[in-house]
Amino acid sequence: MPVTVLLVDDEPLVRAGLRAVLEAQPDIEVAGEAADGAAVIPLVRQLRPDVVAMDVRMPLLDGIEATRALLRTVPDPPKILVVTTFENDEYVYEALRAGADGFLLKRARPAEIVHAVRLIAEGESLLFPASVRQLAAEYGEGGGNRAARAALERARLTEREGEVLRLMARGLSNAEIAARLVVGTETVKSHVSGVLAKLGARDRTQAVITAYESGFVAPG
Repeated sequence: MPVTVLLVDDEPLVRAGLRAVLEAQPDIEVAGEAADGAAVIPLVRQLRPDVVAMDVRMPLLDGIEATRALLRTVPDPPKILVVTTFENDEYVYEALRAGADGFLLKRARPAEIVHAVRLIAEGESLLFPASVRQLAAEYGEGGGNRAARAALERARLTEREGEVLRLMARGLSNAEIAARLVVGTETVKSHVSGVLAKLGARDRTQAVITAYESGFVAPG
């Protein structure tokens, strides 16, 4: 089954460019388009895409609020890939904190766009971990986020789960973590699931942000 994508951007040329790149791939299908975040929820309910590629800045409802609304109201929501003009942007970090799974620059090369959609859909690795680390270093409150620290304390991660979380923060995939820890991939998947459940995190990105904002992992 192909990965289905909903494109959300107020610039028609951006949507057209993304559509052309993605539909050139045999395993990706563009399910629909929208010009503003306000249209996301009804379209997601109608089309059930695997991934929403969403501009972070739009006139009526921006990508941050659209992400919050989508995750709050739609059961089993799709993955959310924020599309942005600027990499080091507080809006991008706020979108990740709100629940987006990763971000992509509008100037990205076609191969990077395709890779980002596939990686987000699979959910087994962190997209652009160095950039997420840089954003966390600048906007993540230096490990002093009380909510994140409380979530980590409540989680009571085992020593092995802590190792897995640190490797997740470095961007390693399940297979790479398995090789590093000399265990099976299924064992790593089990540990990752345990970390997410204990932290109350929707995905790897949210778990890693909690790790940075709590001070469990230093973003520098």
